[in-house]
Amino acid sequence: MDSHEVFKKSFEKTSPKAIAGELGVSLSLVYKWAQEQSDNGSGSRNPLDRLLEIIRLTGEKDIVEWLCQECGGYFVQNPAQSSEGGYEVLPATSEIIDQFSKLLRRISESAFDHSITPEEADTIRESWEKLKRYTEGFVRCCEEGDLEAIAAAEKQGEGL
Repeated sequence: MDSHEVFKKSFEKTSPKAIAGELGVSLSLVYKWAQEQSDNGSGSRNPLDRLLEIIRLTGEKDIVEWLCQECGGYFVQNPAQSSEGGYEVLPATSEIIDQFSKLLRRISESAFDHSITPEEADTIRESWEKLKRYTEGFVRCCEEGDLEAIAAAEKQGEGL
């Protein structure tokens, strides 16, 4: 979905007038954010496009992570992969189960004394994020019919 389409969809829940009023910008500008940019002057570079450009310029994923946290979630970056052949479902499925097992073991070890230190919580979070990335990669490769990329990523040490 393009950024202007995201804005257009958001108008189903909040009026453009309310958005313009809260942000202190003109109503016409808010409407332009929901239009595709074109050479004839319609549409305007919207805040999502600008934020994406800031992230590209800085290379700083912390911006995305902060936004996700502010919205009550977490950012999980998709693994880089391409569909070039090799489809080994069983080993990849076993790897997900193994990584989940390692996560549960970390949780059990950390909670053994009925408390979890901030350092242990960080370790659990790190394992959880890696498991989510790996599983997302698995799902994407299933959709493309290629799990070879997951095996390559695992050999490079991206696993738990």
